[in-house]
Amino acid sequence: MITVVGTGTGAPLSPDATSALAEAGLVVGARRHLAAARLPEGAERIVLGPLAPALDTIERYVEKDGRVVVLASGDPGFFGIVRALAERFGAQRLDVRPGVSSVATAFARLGLPWDDAVVVSAHGRDLRTAVQICRSRPKVAVLTGPGSGPAELGAALAYRSDRVLVVASALGDPEHERVERVTPAEAAARDWGTAVSVVLCLDESRALAPVRTVAGPPPGPAQWALDESEFAHRDSMISKFEVRALALARLGPRLGELIWDVGAGSGSVAVECARFGAAVTAIEKTHDGVERIRANAAAHGVDVRVVHGAAPTVLSDLDDPDAVFIGGGGRELPAIVTVCARRARRAVVVAMAALDRVPAARDALIAAGFDCDGVLLQSSRLAPLPGGVTRLAATNPVFLLWGVRPPARTEGVPQ
Repeated sequence: MITVVGTGTGAPLSPDATSALAEAGLVVGARRHLAAARLPEGAERIVLGPLAPALDTIERYVEKDGRVVVLASGDPGFFGIVRALAERFGAQRLDVRPGVSSVATAFARLGLPWDDAVVVSAHGRDLRTAVQICRSRPKVAVLTGPGSGPAELGAALAYRSDRVLVVASALGDPEHERVERVTPAEAAARDWGTAVSVVLCLDESRALAPVRTVAGPPPGPAQWALDESEFAHRDSMISKFEVRALALARLGPRLGELIWDVGAGSGSVAVECARFGAAVTAIEKTHDGVERIRANAAAHGVDVRVVHGAAPTVLSDLDDPDAVFIGGGGRELPAIVTVCARRARRAVVVAMAALDRVPAARDALIAAGFDCDGVLLQSSRLAPLPGGVTRLAATNPVFLLWGVRPPARTEGVPQ
């Protein structure tokens, strides 16, 4: 049997955990956990570093029916070592004694509930997913690691004046525990050392959400491809809901991803992608368009970053997207598609009213290694006539082109 004991956030070990530790022939844990525990004399100790050698040693003890205790931070079943142990030895061979997680402790220090928080791990992982979630959600807990700490997170979020980072360090240590509120820019300018337990990214104006029934991020929208009347727009310059429905299906926006809406106009596609939980950057060259996008995002309660400028030039300063919707571009459309196709990780969708622009856009997608397809959308909507009768009113046809990067051709694409 392998006993896994959660510790490290201030609570003393339970009597049964202490008893299991006293009988252990092998104790595994981080250096600070081993130093804080009263280990039995003669027990072998392994300071956790690379996981594979530790698992091999545990296996040798298990085969001899030796007693093994693994000390871990907080709740070891929450982004912790329980997963690796269960995969290697089977869940039935584990006796898990959880402690309080660093996430729960950090929110407790602030007096905030966290059933509505999104928790993301950047420990041993690319920070990118955590950054996109912090951009799109108002309450996020980030489990950090070397190279993915408060400074790196702050640097990526430095432009967000509406976010505060709460850096919780050495949680549970009465002498060294610190819980500090800083701006992303302030976080980026500091060396935080190795004692960081968790970082909370908050929009404090939305820190108390309504009562929830399901924990975690809110469910996806009940409706999408909203009617044009749901958005402020100029002279019907907006992607029709039929076009948006198919564009959203091909874009596949989701939590943890970044979507570009290039030539955003009213921002209807940007807003709909944000409603699915994606981080969204809308690029618009007109001043009134920029304000309109911001107003539409606010009206629908979502976060959309709006960049004022003309594509493709302005795109060079933006983070690489997962998917791109291009709804404008004029004569620059081929160049815009080329730049977007080079940088998109997964998909590019282009909406065009002028069919003579289709070949160049298609060639740009194919040249970037995408599998390309498209459809001409022609729809007729029900429209009332006097006398209680109904006619069909045709909308303007739109050609929707999309490119999807095949998994086998991802070499060289930024990760």
